[in-house]
Amino acid sequence: MSTEKNSLPTAKVIYILLIVGTIVGITGIIGLIMAYVMKDGSEEWLQSHYRFQIRTFWIGLLYSMIGVFLINVGIGFFVLLFAFIWLIVRCTKGLKQLENREPVKNLESWMFT
Repeated sequence: MSTEKNSLPTAKVIYILLIVGTIVGITGIIGLIMAYVMKDGSEEWLQSHYRFQIRTFWIGLLYSMIGVFLINVGIGFFVLLFAFIWLIVRCTKGLKQLENREPVKNLESWMFT
């Protein structure tokens, strides 16, 4: 079995774990670990997805921490809502590109892709 055949379902699972991680936090951490493990042994276009997933986790965590910090100011809820929607949209776009067997477009983006 080729690495690509093994990595494609794994990349899909990681996107799903990141989405579920918005409700059950531990799954996001599991997805992060899986992305770090898988990124070096796969084809270049799949590596872009793993790097994108890693960035999505860390940027999402940053947005969420800012939201929690700003709860007392009154805008934290909106920042947390943005972080939630941002992560879902970002993962959905990544899944779409994965299904089309395309690398992630605009990998360094802090927004959606």
